[in-house]
Amino acid sequence: MATRQNLYDGPALLSFGFRPFFLLGSLFAGFSILLWLPQFYGELELATLFPPLDWHVHEMFFGYVTAVVTGFLFTAVPNWTGRMPIRGNPLLLLVLIWIGGRIAVLASAYLGWLTAMFADIAFLAAIVLVIGNEITAGKNWKNIKVLLPLIVLLAANTGFHLEAHFTGTAVTSGRLALAAALTLIMIIGGRIIPSFTRNWLVRENPGRLPAKIGRFDFISIAVAVLALVAWVLSDDRPEIGVLLMAAALLHVIRLGRWAGDRTPRDPLVAILHVGYLFVPLGYTLLGSSQIWPDEVPAAAGIHALSVGAIGTMTLSVMVRATLGHTGQALKAGFASNMIFSSIVVSALARIAAAFLPDQTDILLHLAAFTWFAAFAGFGIVFAPAMVKPRVQQ
Repeated sequence: MATRQNLYDGPALLSFGFRPFFLLGSLFAGFSILLWLPQFYGELELATLFPPLDWHVHEMFFGYVTAVVTGFLFTAVPNWTGRMPIRGNPLLLLVLIWIGGRIAVLASAYLGWLTAMFADIAFLAAIVLVIGNEITAGKNWKNIKVLLPLIVLLAANTGFHLEAHFTGTAVTSGRLALAAALTLIMIIGGRIIPSFTRNWLVRENPGRLPAKIGRFDFISIAVAVLALVAWVLSDDRPEIGVLLMAAALLHVIRLGRWAGDRTPRDPLVAILHVGYLFVPLGYTLLGSSQIWPDEVPAAAGIHALSVGAIGTMTLSVMVRATLGHTGQALKAGFASNMIFSSIVVSALARIAAAFLPDQTDILLHLAAFTWFAAFAGFGIVFAPAMVKPRVQQ
């Protein structure tokens, strides 16, 4: 009887969406940070129309994050819908569109901003159409909500190009991108963290289990999204800070309901809880920056949410999904633990850099080096498994 696995006889790299997008996305994230610091210090000028900070923000969200989200969804959606995964030449075409977007943004000074914009947004537009078609064709209506953050990301990407061209910078669109990516983290994290935790605890450490998904989760996400929308659309104000702090409290409680304190013996599970901890931390810092702007820099909250929550959560999911879907044991070895440690250190160093102006240079270099170690390390360590067929156990 034919199975999903043996119906495909093309290159292993194109057999599932996580393979090319996790691999290329991680390598891109790792090596692009090596271009960012020289730009920050005025030692390097790229052929992009974006100012250095905008290029950095844009490529982290619309280069790295979109690649990883696509890899995850292209692997998860077939399980939701029962349909065959996107693979082979259609997957290759999407990969090439993603690469084309990265080149277009990098060479926008030569191509022109409008050409670069259309080349760049083509990827997210295609992903929205593909995921939407898969979910509707599979009549998997309960997961249609994952399209909304993707559509917001597409709008944010389009707005980023327009805002940067007409105003010289893209602050609002950058905030919107962070809000959309973080919403995906809260939605998907709320599914996988308690699920993986429950599975491990039932098997290895019987006792208190994570709470089931319920109304409290919906309220927590709703308040958090409302706070982000207010932050994106409004000038910085103390009232927004209070809303952000309320969201932080709700997500501390939400995380506490998932029994993460019982998982330290399994780094693959524990790192998910650590990554999600950056969500309430980021909301707390961002909210504090609205209430006490002279004491708490907004950059601390922004990087807690981006490097901390988004960086750690996506990397931990990539490691776990790659191990599982390539037929390896779901166990964190030395390399995986070093990857996890590196991204947590990167997040903490970047947050600290916002508070310690006298130590900014060394902390920025530490954050960049450990970010590189985490993402380039993932790409290098897991590349062999990505290009080989699944190990049959």
